[in-house]
Order: sequence, then C-alpha cells, then structure tokens
Amino acid sequence: MAIPMKTRWLSSLALAVAGAVSLAGSAQTPAVTGIAHVAYRVSSLDTEQAFLLKLGYRQSFGFTAKDGKVTEIFVKINDRQFFEFYPQTEASQPLGWMHVCYENDDIAAYVAAITARGLAPSPVHKAGAGNLITAFNDPDGRTTEFTQYMPGSRHTLDRGLHLLPNRIAPEIEGVEFAVPDRSVSRKFYEGMGMVATEAAGGLHVRVTAEAHPWIQLTPTGSKPRLLLRVASLKAAEKQLKAAAIKVKKDKKSLSITDPDGNILVFVEGEPR
Repeated sequence: MAIPMKTRWLSSLALAVAGAVSLAGSAQTPAVTGIAHVAYRVSSLDTEQAFLLKLGYRQSFGFTAKDGKVTEIFVKINDRQFFEFYPQTEASQPLGWMHVCYENDDIAAYVAAITARGLAPSPVHKAGAGNLITAFNDPDGRTTEFTQYMPGSRHTLDRGLHLLPNRIAPEIEGVEFAVPDRSVSRKFYEGMGMVATEAAGGLHVRVTAEAHPWIQLTPTGSKPRLLLRVASLKAAEKQLKAAAIKVKKDKKSLSITDPDGNILVFVEGEPR
C-alpha cells in the first residue's frame, strides 16, 4: 500500500529534526556530510579493477611513484563516493579493508570542534589529490579520515566522468566492521558528532542526520562488509549472474566477494 505523501513528509521531517537535535547536542560539532571513500589494500590492482568493471565501476584516477609503479587508485561509485585501493607491496601487509574517510564541508571548523571534545586529529593539510584532509586513529588503532573536497582537486574535476550506465549500485548504504569494546567506540564516534544507538547485531552509528550512510560496529570476529544500495535486488542479481559472479542470497540482500575475499553486500532502496 502506498504511503500518503503527507505521512512520508512528516516522517522525513521527524527524522531530520531528531538528527538535528542529536547533532546539536554534540557541542555544536559541524555536521559530517557523508562517506567519501572506503579504502582497501589488494593483492593486484589490475585484478581488482577488472572485477569492479563487471559491476559497472571504473577507475577515476590514480597515483604513480617515480619508478612508474601505481601506488594508489580511486574507483568511482558516484561523484562524491569512491573505492580507494592500495597495492600490497610487502607480504607482511594485511589485505582487505583499511579505513573509512568521511566528508565535511568545513574541515577546519570540524577539527577545532572535535579537538575540543578530546580527539587528536592531525593538522589539516592538502593531500595529493588536492583536497583538504585530516586523520587520527580510532580506539583500536585504525585510521579514520576526514576530507573536504576542494575546487580544482582530482575528485572535483572528475565530476560527471567515469560513471558507467551499468553501475550496479549508485551509492554506499553503510559499512560494518568489528570492535572489541562498543562502549569505548561509542564514545569515540559520538565525539565526532555522530549519533550512536544499540541495535540488533551491534552498535548502529548514523554518520549524518539522515538514515544513511551509517556504520555498524559488530562483535569481534566478524568480517568487514561494505553495503551498497541498489534500486532492485532482482536486477542486481541478474547483472551479477551475467558477469559470472557467485552470489549469496537472502531475503533482503545479496552478497559477493572480490578477488581478495572482501565482502560487498547489496541492499534494496530508493537512492537519495
């Protein structure tokens, strides 16, 4: 049954007000606007790119060292969200998920606010792609990044480009990863101005005042998962099978693994 427009509007308004109140209670921390990228270390950049191309994702740009070796690439999900991949250069380097980078429209003000709340971000500086960036470790020693897209940066100049019509999913729904102590992690993410609530399966952290994107902090031992939002699970399943990608299916999602075993999950919903 279709939900009346007035009811949907009031529900959206209530969610926005609740989010605004929660964020306002976080010592006026400037709001985070989304997830900019999720970073992985992979065994082969070429193999990973070939796999993602089957999903409709194409590399936007990369960086090359003086010896000609590619050191990092960005693969576009949409104009504001990317996969970031680093090649494994030593056997001791663990493969897989590395960090999440969040977006902020006023990173200088944001850094000042979270520093006042007890966090210790690095000085804001301009990264190689031309955007402003800061980073600090979470309670478990993993990198957390924030960026502000700047005019003339590689990301900004790439807007409207490298967006294939067969992209299986146009945006990030959420990220799930394990933490050993949810109470410590909750304090950390609330210190960043995010809203954390206990939920089935772990601690649910809303990145922005909207329902998504979000992160889910799960019990230790579970493997990181990146969730991507699709318009139709049925269409997504058809695309994956046509690409000869093995699909694990349940009632509300599809999941696949990349060549290194990283888990990508597709959930259904209307894009923002």
